[in-house]
Amino acid sequence: MSNNDIIVSLDIGTSKVRAIIGEVNNGTFNIIGVGSADSEGIRKGAIVDIDQTVQSIRSAVDHAERMVGIEISEVYVGISGNHIGLQSSHGVVAVSNEDREIGEEDIERVLKAAEVVALPPDREIIDVVAKQYVVDGLEGIQDPRGMIGVRLEVEAIIITGAKTAIHNLLRCVEKSGLKIKDLVLMSLGAGQLALSKDEKTMGSVLVDIGAGSTTIAIFEGGTMISTSTLPIGGEFVTNDIAYGLRTLTDQAEKVKLKYGCALMADAAPDVTFKVVRIGSNVEKEFNQEDLAAIVEPRVQEIFHLVREEVKRLGYAELPGGYILTGGTVSMPGVLQVAQAELAASVRIAVPDFIGVRDPGYTSGVGILHNVIRSIRVRSGSSANVSNAGNKKTVNRPKASPATNPETAQKPGFIERLKNIFSDFI
Repeated sequence: MSNNDIIVSLDIGTSKVRAIIGEVNNGTFNIIGVGSADSEGIRKGAIVDIDQTVQSIRSAVDHAERMVGIEISEVYVGISGNHIGLQSSHGVVAVSNEDREIGEEDIERVLKAAEVVALPPDREIIDVVAKQYVVDGLEGIQDPRGMIGVRLEVEAIIITGAKTAIHNLLRCVEKSGLKIKDLVLMSLGAGQLALSKDEKTMGSVLVDIGAGSTTIAIFEGGTMISTSTLPIGGEFVTNDIAYGLRTLTDQAEKVKLKYGCALMADAAPDVTFKVVRIGSNVEKEFNQEDLAAIVEPRVQEIFHLVREEVKRLGYAELPGGYILTGGTVSMPGVLQVAQAELAASVRIAVPDFIGVRDPGYTSGVGILHNVIRSIRVRSGSSANVSNAGNKKTVNRPKASPATNPETAQKPGFIERLKNIFSDFI
């Protein structure tokens, strides 16, 4: 693996923390390691206990390291939550080269110009996503590198987040002993991975149903144009089961994963299971129909809220329909309930990589997919791998700011992180 590029994503969710190791080899991308740990210290997608979150991150990273036999030192961290905001921006610069050929430096400068927007003091820019470039009035350009022009413009989406939420996330990852390469908006990465080119262009809704929250991302014109987070998810289904069957939450979660069905019509009356009732050691037997009678109304409610939120955002009728992802949608019957409730075309997105063929991994793999799209992996670039006991340590050589593709894509990111910490330390 000494000639390969290793990249690692960290998806910190309400129920699970996942570390996914990707390998880029001669232009092909593969998942070579996955680490997962139960998430502690996260409620409804927000960090509520730093020490518990740090422990969960370490457990997931250790799991991934043992699978592949390398030591992880740098990660790309996914961020999400109801504090995320989007706003349009416009940047204009003059092409700097004497021969008027647009280069990497011009792209960097025009994106930096687009970052100059008025922001409240409690918010921070996470990313700048170019919708289109305009060269001397010619619109609809996706990559102007190598073109000849005098004036370069960009129509961009500025992704912002709350400083406190960003700071707490960064603090957890750094206390875990990891270096943060960059922050990636999870719904943006998942959308780039899960949606086809036509779905992103014509308009579609990506619905990521996690344990503690449901994230809605609207894609149109090739990029994400709106996002929203609902404080409801798979945990609510688990709690309903715990109340309905009068059992412990841990047992309710196990029953949901093993026997859960979101559609009464598909539930089997002959599939039975036993649970221990709260307040006694007595076991009571239930069947899958009993379980579906509890689960179906809550799943219907989730999709009803999704439909109302999309309507509120002003995108009720999009040709691409709805694309579902997240751990909760892997339950049998969810797709049928969604189709009935949303009254539109609905499909479930699953990453097409060995070892992560589950909707719950879409965000984590999407982070890696977004990184590969945004930075050009130079031919011949490699991760420095040094033996450390039975493990290998992955440390990339530091590039100068002018040539580092990460800083070229998001100028001033490190400086912005320093500013965040200066506000709190």
